[in-house]
Amino acid sequence: MVKVFLVGIGGCLGSVARYLLSGYAQERTAGAFPFGTLLVNVLGCFLIGAVSELAETRSYFSAEVRACVVVGVLGGFTTFSAFGNETINLVRDRDWTLAGASVVGHLILAIGAVWLGRTAVHLTLR
Repeated sequence: MVKVFLVGIGGCLGSVARYLLSGYAQERTAGAFPFGTLLVNVLGCFLIGAVSELAETRSYFSAEVRACVVVGVLGGFTTFSAFGNETINLVRDRDWTLAGASVVGHLILAIGAVWLGRTAVHLTLR
């Protein structure tokens, strides 16, 4: 139960950080391209890579700290970082088929699900 609480606290902090940083970056670039989201996703991926490497190879973090920081803070900051980390783990394990399927699946299914959700609501509210 402690880990669930730590994930929740971390998720709150990560979500607020994402909102603030993404908004700040988007205001500074003032354009149609979502630079704020790109910045958050790239930064989140870098951070989850660094923290995961320290946790796995150096045992720098307890299970509770990992739950709070990796799942909570970075998961709240960007779930894209979890996708990136899991894909790199598959590549590291030389499971090319699953790594490729994960990338293609996320791109096609996730973007397709956004389109499907929008379409379903649009058709329902006509």
